[in-house]
Amino acid sequence: MAASVEFTGIEKRHGDNRTLRNISLSVGAGEFLTLVGPSGCGKSTLLRVVAGLTPHDAGTLRIGGVDVSHTPARDRNVAMVFQSYALYPHMSVAQNIATPLRMQRLSAAARLPVIGRFWPGSGPERKAIAAEVEKVAAQVQLTKLLGSRPSQLSGGQRQRVAVARAMVRRPGVFLMDEPLSNLDARLRVHMRAEISALHQRLGATFIYVTHDQVEAMTLSTRVAVMMDGEIVQVGTPRELYERPVDTRVARFIGSPEINLLPALLTEGEGLRLGDQRLPLRVDCAAGEVRIGWRPEILRLAGDAGHPQPGTVRLQARLERMEVLGHEALLICSHQSPERTGLTARVDLADIDRQRMRGEWPERLVLEADVADALVFDARGQRVECLEETVHALPIRRVM
Repeated sequence: MAASVEFTGIEKRHGDNRTLRNISLSVGAGEFLTLVGPSGCGKSTLLRVVAGLTPHDAGTLRIGGVDVSHTPARDRNVAMVFQSYALYPHMSVAQNIATPLRMQRLSAAARLPVIGRFWPGSGPERKAIAAEVEKVAAQVQLTKLLGSRPSQLSGGQRQRVAVARAMVRRPGVFLMDEPLSNLDARLRVHMRAEISALHQRLGATFIYVTHDQVEAMTLSTRVAVMMDGEIVQVGTPRELYERPVDTRVARFIGSPEINLLPALLTEGEGLRLGDQRLPLRVDCAAGEVRIGWRPEILRLAGDAGHPQPGTVRLQARLERMEVLGHEALLICSHQSPERTGLTARVDLADIDRQRMRGEWPERLVLEADVADALVFDARGQRVECLEETVHALPIRRVM
């Protein structure tokens, strides 16, 4: 049965270093929440706190509404899948999967390698454990590999064994610590689909840790972005992408990285990007700000004239081009005193049209809609802005 997880003011220190800083977060029963952030931000430490493998120094942790802050790991209704899978090399797949049930249900004598098989009264329990192992193995397509050793398995198969070992306990919460990081790119895509299907099938609570924002965006119900031991922002993948709370989240979420250009907000002229005035009403103090556009927002301008109403044009110098099938990444530098980098994701067909007109790449002009801009103040915090409304003058008929 799925269980909720609630963190309240969780702190963890290693000497003078605060690994976790006042973590407060609620994870609903049956939710798939991903902790994402750069290496060393504290996400794996937080996961180990939930598992009971790392004690926290302050705060309260509740699982299923029960305070488990001082409960031993074996008594928490959680199961963890480690980055290294942590399989026993001398055991078969079936034995690895059965280990949690054997530890829970069999006495120490019944678990002995040879005589344990003949221990009085253990036969029915062994049969029940074997039946549960076969059932779980079928769910993750391991039935034909139950007699194999971990050394005979591929990376993806080992990962499924680790997941099956967690499943057989029927935990209320699944904890996954970068379980796909040891797989190649193609297998990671396949295993993402399997983990997503597993969550939908089991309906359990999943807390997943990764530094890969693609995994976070494709798997999760919600994503918590962690940096320097703090949770910076929590939201759906779309919310984090479209409404990042600051430049740190904006840069981390999205690939390629968001384009951030320096701009100036004045009392009289409003928001200016170079010599262009942007029709945006920005809710922050006058001064230097940054304007951001995602790479897919930028496009090749149709001609070299002035921008259309509601758009902005950026003179750019092409540094290199990376072809991605029918699209290409244009890595450019902005023709401004700061020489800010720009990345645009455009269709190859648009590039071919410019080549036919003889405008490639000497006259490279990128265009974006002003309404798609994200504006950040001098501290890097995103500020609200609205596109100015242009009111048309009434037409007078001349009689």
